[in-house]
Amino acid sequence: MDKLNNYGEIAKEYANKFIDYLPTLIGAIVLLLVGLWVIKLIVKYLKKLFDKKDYDPTLEKFTVNAASWGLKIMLFVLVITQLGVESASLVAAIGAAGLAIGLALQGSLSNLAGGVLIIVLKPFKVGDWIEAQGVSGSVVEISLFYTKLDTFGNQRVVIPNGELSNDNITNYSFNKTRKENLSFGISYDDDIKKAKEVLTNMVMEQEKILKDPAPQIIVSELGDSSVNFSVRYFAELPDFWDLHWYMIEEGKIRLEKAGMTIPYPQRDVYLYDQTKMRGTEREKRSAE
Repeated sequence: MDKLNNYGEIAKEYANKFIDYLPTLIGAIVLLLVGLWVIKLIVKYLKKLFDKKDYDPTLEKFTVNAASWGLKIMLFVLVITQLGVESASLVAAIGAAGLAIGLALQGSLSNLAGGVLIIVLKPFKVGDWIEAQGVSGSVVEISLFYTKLDTFGNQRVVIPNGELSNDNITNYSFNKTRKENLSFGISYDDDIKKAKEVLTNMVMEQEKILKDPAPQIIVSELGDSSVNFSVRYFAELPDFWDLHWYMIEEGKIRLEKAGMTIPYPQRDVYLYDQTKMRGTEREKRSAE
C-alpha cells in the first residue's frame, strides 16, 4: 500500500512539473511553427527576387539553399533555448559536432569550397567549352560538389570542384571570337610570292573571316623539308570550326592547283656491301 502511495506522489509531482512546463513547451512549438512559416516566406521572396534579374541558375540555387539552412539552424537554436537548454552549451555542442563532421568530410568540404568559388568567380558557365584536369568538353552542369562535362566523343566526365578550382582552366568560349593559326608548307623550289598570293586570296574570299583584326599570311619557318606559311585570322565562335576544316582542305587544293609541291620529310639511306669492305681491309693489312 505504501508503494502505491509513493507511486501516486511521484506521478502527481511529475504531473505538476509537466503542467508548470506546459506553457514553455507550447511557446517552443509556436515559435517553431511561426519560424518555419517565416523562413518559407523569406525563401519564397528570395526566389522571386532572383527571377526578376538574370542571375546564374547555380548561384540562385546555392544562395536559396544556404539561406534556408542557415535560418533553420538559427531557429533550431532558438527553440532549444526556449525549452530551457543553455545557449552556451548548445553552441559548444554544435561546434564540436561541426568539427568532427569537418574532419570526417575533408574531401567533400574541399569540393564544396571549390564549388562556391566557381559559382562566385564564374571562370566558366553552363554551355562553355573548357579544358581542365586533362579533359576537354562542354559544361552541362555545375553543382556544389562536382562539375559535369560532355566530351567531343559524347562521354560524360564528372570532375570534383576541389581539384577543378585549384588547377588551370582553359575556357574556349569566354571570348566571342577566336584566332586561328594554320600551317601550310611548300617546297624550296616553289615560288614563295605566288604561294603567299594564293593563300591571301583564299583568306580574303571567306566572308566569315573577320577583317578586323586583319588576317596575316607570313613565312613562319624555313623547315628541314619545306618553307612553312602561317595563316592567321579571327572568326566568330559559331563559325570557327567550319572554317578550320574548310581552310585546311581548300588550302591544299589551291596550292597544288597553282603548281606548288607540298613536301614531306625524306631521308636518304645508303647501303654498303660488307663483303667488299672486308676484302678491302684485308688488302690494306697485307700491303702493310
